[in-house]
Amino acid sequence: MTTVAFEQAQHSFPQLIDVVEQGEHVLITRNEVPIAELVPVGRSIPQPTFGSAKGLIKCSDDFDAPVEDFREYME
Repeated sequence: MTTVAFEQAQHSFPQLIDVVEQGEHVLITRNEVPIAELVPVGRSIPQPTFGSAKGLIKCSDDFDAPVEDFREYME
């Protein structure tokens, strides 16, 4: 996390935005007291819900049957 005084933040705002775009958090202080924080916008990755694919995947009835090419090795 980068810490910047308010006065400095006023003059270097475009550079601070570049830092935030890289994923860094920027803490802005006034008289060494935190007053604001710049954070990147969360681009959340949707988490799959358990069971949400139910009924979408089907296996054939002979899914676990021996493959014909390997039949001679299994005898």
